[in-house]
Amino acid sequence: MANAKKAGVNKSEEIRTVAKQMKENGQKPRPVAIIAELEKRGITVSSPQVSIVLKKLGLRSSRGRKAGAGRKAAPTAKQPVVAASSSAAISIDDILAAKKAAAQLGGTDRALAALAALKRIES
Repeated sequence: MANAKKAGVNKSEEIRTVAKQMKENGQKPRPVAIIAELEKRGITVSSPQVSIVLKKLGLRSSRGRKAGAGRKAAPTAKQPVVAASSSAAISIDDILAAKKAAAQLGGTDRALAALAALKRIES
């Protein structure tokens, strides 16, 4: 256990120091640049180790994508959401109208009761 940690260099602390210096100089602290700087000092670190320290330091996001990149647009309101039968489909507009009607009738239970009564009258 005595050999588990070498006396002298704390690699994580060195990564943090270099990253902070780069940030102060207006540079983006990238793992490749930090590894190169630490190589000059005679310290060997891996890219994942640098990335983890930067993430914990708050200098890297958890996602590699830029905001909004790679995401598909939301479906339009006219696309069918739930198929009621083979001939009719319910759209988002229909669902919103049903929600509004349920609110006007005092809740979904009362709206369902009213629809059941309407169905009995129509039959």
